[in-house]
Amino acid sequence: MRSIRVETSGATVLLTEAPEPKVRDRQTGEIAKDAQSGETLMRLGVVYIDGGESSLLQVTVPESGVTEGLALGSPVTLFGLIARPWENVFNGQQRHGIAFRADAIAPAAMPVGAGAGA
Repeated sequence: MRSIRVETSGATVLLTEAPEPKVRDRQTGEIAKDAQSGETLMRLGVVYIDGGESSLLQVTVPESGVTEGLALGSPVTLFGLIARPWENVFNGQQRHGIAFRADAIAPAAMPVGAGAGA
């Protein structure tokens, strides 16, 4: 399936859910691994704000791409963010969505003018 690069340079991205191992199978508790490297995948939540609109996103990042110093509510930078459409059939019902994946996540500087009293 095709991947679409997501431009983040003009957006504000805030961490809303701390990184935790992504569960592949909820029944067995199996942790998701990268198909190529075998590395553990982490799941985290962010709010993506751009052009006056915001979206809550769940993003998958390899464990080695999670940088120290991340704090809930703080701005972050997502490196190599892509969106990949998906669809499947679950319990006889067609489901679809967009999966987001990044190469890495790191703390970012506060946007210019943020927090300044006017």
